[in-house]
Amino acid sequence: MKLSLSSVLLLLATVLFVGMCGVSFAADNFTIAIDPGHQLRRNNELEPIGPRASQKKAKVAPGTRGVVTNVPEYQLTLDVSLKLRDELLDRGYNVFMIRETNDVNISNRERAAMATEAGADIFVRIHADASENSNDSGILTISPTGNNPYVSHLYAQSRALSDDILSAMVSATGAHRRGVLEVDNMSGINWSTIPVTIIEMGFMTNPTEDRLMQTEEYQQKLVIGIADGIDSYLRRTLKISMEIIA
Repeated sequence: MKLSLSSVLLLLATVLFVGMCGVSFAADNFTIAIDPGHQLRRNNELEPIGPRASQKKAKVAPGTRGVVTNVPEYQLTLDVSLKLRDELLDRGYNVFMIRETNDVNISNRERAAMATEAGADIFVRIHADASENSNDSGILTISPTGNNPYVSHLYAQSRALSDDILSAMVSATGAHRRGVLEVDNMSGINWSTIPVTIIEMGFMTNPTEDRLMQTEEYQQKLVIGIADGIDSYLRRTLKISMEIIA
């Protein structure tokens, strides 16, 4: 099994911690970077979609908006992300927030760099979906492909993270499972140096899901699902590290 440098460093840190403390899992040994998608104002300036890429995309897309509630995606993602921050802190994790207000100007490339500079172990990007079909509903996660020209070395971990979070969210919410989408053209994925996933929490273009995602009860279910998925992923990472050492 070929491991990336980030994976090796994560495994070594985990093994060292376990060896010193004699425990099977400690949340405070991990840092989670949370990126609430979008921001108050779009940024149409262009940046490469990945290292050495010739293709470019807007630094920050505008996002979608609730078809019934008229709440912008950037507000929904921030609301859920702040609740997720609190839940993860309660579970003992270290948390780094890419933003805690809407009035920022941070490109997708810069967001990935911030997660790296913070020493995060995983990068969780929070978004909501949109469709021309108002009946489309459910939760989707996104990871790089196995042949991604920029981060193929992160594929196995990112796919596992995406799978674990999706499964836990569907279990917590009862939402339709739309699966894991693998892509090569997402700047926030392609610039990442650590395992990364994008979470599409539901469709703001679906009247029922739009209303639902604005309720405190459902937002908390989303948060519990994401946190449970992170738990599952990191616990399995720890188990794998122990098997490698053994």
